Amino acid sequence: MREGPALTVRRSDYTEPAYWIRSVELTFDLDPAKTIVSSRLVIERNLSVAPQPLKLHGEDITLLRVQANGESVSFRHEPGLLVIDNPPGDHFTLDIRNTCCPDKNTQLSGLFSSDSGLFTQCEAEGFRRITYFLDRPDVMAVYTVLLRADKKRYPVLLSNGNLLEQGDLDNGRHYAKWHDPFRKPSYLFAVVAADLVAREQHIRTRSGRDHLLQVYVRRGDLDKTEHAMNSLIASVVWDEARFKLPLDLERFMIVAVGDFNMGAMENKGLNIFNTKFVLASPATATDVDFAGVESVVGHEYFHNWTGNRITCRDWFQLSLKEGLTVFRDQEFSMDMAGGVSAKAVKRIEDVRGLRQVQFPEDAGPMAHPVRPDEYQAINNFYTATVYEKGAEVVRMMQTLVGREGFERGMTLYFERHDGYAVTCDDFAQAIADANPGSMLSTRLDKFKNWYAQAGTPNLKARGRYDAEQRSYTLTLEQWSAPSPGQPNKRPYVIPVLMGLIGPDGQALPVQLDGEYPSASTERVLVLDDYRIDLTFINVDVRPVPSLLRGFSAPVRLDDGLSNAELLTLLKHDSDPFNRWEAGQRLALSNMMAATQSDAAPALDDAIVDALRNVLRDPSLDAAFKELVLTLPSERYVAEQFEVSDPQRIHVVHEAMRDQLAAQLHDDWVWAWEHHQVTDGYRPDALQSGRRALANRALQMLVRHAVATGDEVWQGKAYGRFKDAGNMTERLGALQALVEAHAPLAEPALQRFYEMFKDEALVIDKWFALQAGAPEPVGPQAGRVFERIKALMKHPDFSLKNPNRARSLVFTLMSSNPAAFHRSDAAGYALWEALVTDIDAANPQLASRLARMMERWRRLAEPWQTAAREALARVAAKPNLSDDTREVVSRALES
Repeated sequence: MREGPALTVRRSDYTEPAYWIRSVELTFDLDPAKTIVSSRLVIERNLSVAPQPLKLHGEDITLLRVQANGESVSFRHEPGLLVIDNPPGDHFTLDIRNTCCPDKNTQLSGLFSSDSGLFTQCEAEGFRRITYFLDRPDVMAVYTVLLRADKKRYPVLLSNGNLLEQGDLDNGRHYAKWHDPFRKPSYLFAVVAADLVAREQHIRTRSGRDHLLQVYVRRGDLDKTEHAMNSLIASVVWDEARFKLPLDLERFMIVAVGDFNMGAMENKGLNIFNTKFVLASPATATDVDFAGVESVVGHEYFHNWTGNRITCRDWFQLSLKEGLTVFRDQEFSMDMAGGVSAKAVKRIEDVRGLRQVQFPEDAGPMAHPVRPDEYQAINNFYTATVYEKGAEVVRMMQTLVGREGFERGMTLYFERHDGYAVTCDDFAQAIADANPGSMLSTRLDKFKNWYAQAGTPNLKARGRYDAEQRSYTLTLEQWSAPSPGQPNKRPYVIPVLMGLIGPDGQALPVQLDGEYPSASTERVLVLDDYRIDLTFINVDVRPVPSLLRGFSAPVRLDDGLSNAELLTLLKHDSDPFNRWEAGQRLALSNMMAATQSDAAPALDDAIVDALRNVLRDPSLDAAFKELVLTLPSERYVAEQFEVSDPQRIHVVHEAMRDQLAAQLHDDWVWAWEHHQVTDGYRPDALQSGRRALANRALQMLVRHAVATGDEVWQGKAYGRFKDAGNMTERLGALQALVEAHAPLAEPALQRFYEMFKDEALVIDKWFALQAGAPEPVGPQAGRVFERIKALMKHPDFSLKNPNRARSLVFTLMSSNPAAFHRSDAAGYALWEALVTDIDAANPQLASRLARMMERWRRLAEPWQTAAREALARVAAKPNLSDDTREVVSRALES
């Protein structure tokens, strides 16, 4: 670990590199104990920068030799750097030979061992753990790679680009030579050496070119790769159809690995994936898993152009590739979902995730703009702000210029910048320039505040109806709270997609004063100042405003609507997102009021009746009903308070779930009986929605059965668990038993383990299900936490595997507030021990776990003091990584 304080890197300090690396030849003699890496770098001095020493990054590697133009050259070491003070001229070749040790690389960054194979992860700064290099994204080179290894141990040898040649060597070894014709930064480099098998598919794209697609997995997993391959083919087809971006290599490869810090990595032509987002079969994966595979395969493939062909000038521009590509994968998933309702469900799921993760981040000590201004550890800025909020910024651009206008902007972006490392400003400028006179181009400078300012804007809306004038005046105001380093905020450009609804559900005209009459009932308003007043005319009745349709901007909305008006939206709004939102707000207001009261928690009868009507409405899709009938999470409720009591919120949440289970019992029975899927399994929107609603109904029925002592529905759930034909139904039944603490939960859990003990991803679900079970309210409170501690001693649990660690301890600390936030601070003591232990081996994983405590100031006593003390103890550790120290230090300073 670094000694002394971590260095702060600032965007304002960016300068071009003093040298460019134009081409790279790498030779690997692969061995898990000692891999020898030989590199030949063709280097050119950047004449626009004053002459200076050549400084190459390197970490945890052993230097054997350095030569320049074939001769010895003087060099020295600085921390993390190899320095050549006097390079031989403006153009030269540098040969470096070094070793690294994959077996000892527990950080899973660089070249590491996993399941008897060797794999790489180079983003953001992993390449320097393989060999010495200018390891920064604006240094782009053409790579040729020769891999040599034991053939029996590593029969598959892969790298980026196209395979030039392969063959056998002496002593049972073999080789493969790869060449990537496209310039790329070092973070996109990849190597795989392992005993793998592949599903292959030859395709011909619209452009008439033939390509080979390959999905590599360990032996025994090939039957779980069909969906990943189909998703890859769909991604290739979609990107060429939507944005005219074709596959540009002879082959495209996906490799699945079980030990991986991230979800996947978009290395040029050789994507390396967490097995979680490749392996899927009906017997082992849920509908959610299938959707995740499709989304992540799409995301990484789309990076081939938005991230690889055009990359980031520096890491502050990370959202240039990630925000844009998240937007693209969201659009892809919505298009793949098909119908309007299915697309709305996907949008609701994305927004729900944004609010539960990114909104708190924007209000916490790690708050940062979509384009950060500084960092100590770049790994800490692979965040929901950069990814998901960044995607919302791109979505607003599309809203302001239209779908076709956005596609024109993308075309111009690639015409200008293909093959280069650029900035977020370059992207925004291209979209605006392709659409002169648009709502974006006329406000571009103000729009860029979305990239420059941290925090979630607040949008206040108030309406006034004038019956005599048949007019409705809408006032929109915005304000933003201070965030670290930004006490005062400039106004944002906020697109507000809206409509007006009459009390009987009729869509009203949205004609502004001074405009010609129009039949339109929906439009985009743009707030680009602190306040604006807009008057609609020819409004015959007092309307209910439906604002931020489709969540057209990532803001917190205060529209002042009464419960009666929200009930109108829930019943009549033509926008599915706002219809769902109305139901969530009605439930949330009841939950917040109950949390602040000593009275018995209960939802209003009108809300329960409205939810019943949604459940029984034949015109609504099952997936949408399931979302509406799901209460806001305890975590989301807590974020609505300045200071929250996690135990009281839990009591309220459980009581209202009990109420819905009891008062809608007959409706849940109807939902269960009428949403069974009898056709063959398909992970499509229609079947997935029916299974989701049936599972929700079963959970509520078992919950009510346990409360009343009825054994019938418990038995039905156990029967479904045993006889289910797919994992979605099996896990749904098991979840119903576990979350209700039913007596049959224990035998079901044991049976599930015995059935799937050799399936690592399924056992992850087994751990996660138990870690996420709600704590009982009353004398048995604490049993879930004790069970989690016991599970940490299970022979199948290991903190070394990120998936397994996430399944148990991350689930506890991120998704089970009542179990984690204990009055005796045992949850915080466990967090402290785990962060410290994990940090010594895998700082990236540890820093993510450390963030579970960054909102400690929002806790009531005694939790606040106990959390602060735990943070202080971790901060006092002498050997913390930069990654973890930055998180805990900023949390304590908040």
